[in-house]
Amino acid sequence: MDKNSTKPQGLSSTSFIHDRLSVYNLQADYSIQNDVLDHSITERGVRYKDAIHIVVPTGEYWLFDYGVVVFWAVEEDERMALINRLRRSEKSSDGIIEDHFRFEVSTELKISKDTVFLPNDHALTRLAVSHGLAQSIKLVEYEHKAQSTITDYSHLPEALATTGKIALNRKEIAKIRGRLFSTKSDIILHYGLLDTPEFFWEYPEHESNYNAIVRYLEIHQRVELLSKKLATIHELFDMLADEQKHQHSSILEWIIIWLIAIEVVIYVGEKAESFL
Repeated sequence: MDKNSTKPQGLSSTSFIHDRLSVYNLQADYSIQNDVLDHSITERGVRYKDAIHIVVPTGEYWLFDYGVVVFWAVEEDERMALINRLRRSEKSSDGIIEDHFRFEVSTELKISKDTVFLPNDHALTRLAVSHGLAQSIKLVEYEHKAQSTITDYSHLPEALATTGKIALNRKEIAKIRGRLFSTKSDIILHYGLLDTPEFFWEYPEHESNYNAIVRYLEIHQRVELLSKKLATIHELFDMLADEQKHQHSSILEWIIIWLIAIEVVIYVGEKAESFL
């Protein structure tokens, strides 16, 4: 169902049974195009660009195409039942990242001590807030990936500084370069998810609510820090590329030395035969 075919399915906050606001990032364990996905979940919702609004008896949730679900006043049992239906496999190695807040309706949007105060009880106001929360928890995934990659291979520049070389063969270096490139490219390919959502092009009156959440969650500062981590990964990649070239050059040098040595031996042998 498209947003143009119906009005927002907004619930007033007084209809919610509690004030729990929960955000879940399924990481690589979810895809809106996944054949395993129970599409009956999404068919009864209303789509707003990259988010689907679904109302349930206890509250509502917003399902984002990039694997994040934001629940407003949905009971834990119902939340986990939906999460299990959305996941590709219960045996997935990727864990679920989650965050929890409280919410209530006030006169203006503000955030204090993990409580979101909404200026009204409109569904699109909650969507604006949900966009910021979804981006923040997706950013957590990229932060973890980048930091984990840097930590895993931090010993390589230390070894180079201490011994002047990296004690790995060319094949092992190539594998590490592949992992570094995979991590960096995966994050960069999804960098657009951290931009201002297209939803606000059509609903600019809600962008101020989104910006307030973004400021509170320090998304712009965290994106800048993530960019620096990606630069570090790129430097590791280049360092290993130089080391790989050096090893290749060293091999060629030794081959040349041995060829010269063999040629000298042959020459000396020929001269020795001529004197016999």
